[in-house]
Amino acid sequence: MTARVAIVTGGTRGIGKAISIALKEAGHKVAANYSGNDEAAKAFTAETGIPHYKFDVSDFAACQTSVAQIAKDLGPVDILVNNAGITRDGTLHKMDHDQWQQVIDTNLGSCFNMSRAVIDGMRARSFGRIVNIGSINGQAGQYGQVNYAAAKSGMHGFTKAMAQEGASKGITVNAIAPGYVDTDMVRAVPPAVLEKIIARIPVGRLGHAEDIARGVIFLTADDADFITGSTLSINGGQHMY
Repeated sequence: MTARVAIVTGGTRGIGKAISIALKEAGHKVAANYSGNDEAAKAFTAETGIPHYKFDVSDFAACQTSVAQIAKDLGPVDILVNNAGITRDGTLHKMDHDQWQQVIDTNLGSCFNMSRAVIDGMRARSFGRIVNIGSINGQAGQYGQVNYAAAKSGMHGFTKAMAQEGASKGITVNAIAPGYVDTDMVRAVPPAVLEKIIARIPVGRLGHAEDIARGVIFLTADDADFITGSTLSINGGQHMY
């Protein structure tokens, strides 16, 4: 395996943290992006030794500047994991435009912003691995999440189109669609509701962040060059698509 430079957006907490750690353990230099929680980012770096970079992935210019800085600090970026995401839940008839736009810009717009910042270098070096973290709710939909489901579904379409563009240049682009994972956000769900969610998962448990991270390691390997345009569903059998 060749040691490479990887960026993980939303990489200091939850699923992103597990991905950052797994990539480091696989021998890569990792830059973990975050946008809000300074204390969590500092604690993450103290625990893992992985540097954190604060910038808003929904801001095109910020992505350009920050990726250039990461490349200067660590080297050319060969692996990108678009993991950053937010929720602004509400049924459509109660959703305001900001709730819609913030989720689209952060969850889907960031895929363009970050991929655009690394694609020229990947093409020049004839190597790249991009993994977009979608969602079971982008595949199956979810009540009260028209914004989130639309953004995540859009990521799956983005993945397939970009995979076709990158294939001849040694760049693979794949997606992972996690099911319900035991992050802080899911654990905050009322116990009675959480019980019903778990009851719908055939393997009988929530996913772990490490389950998703293992998928990323598989898809970003040097010898995963015949896998592109695919969506890997990691959901315990909850939705088979």
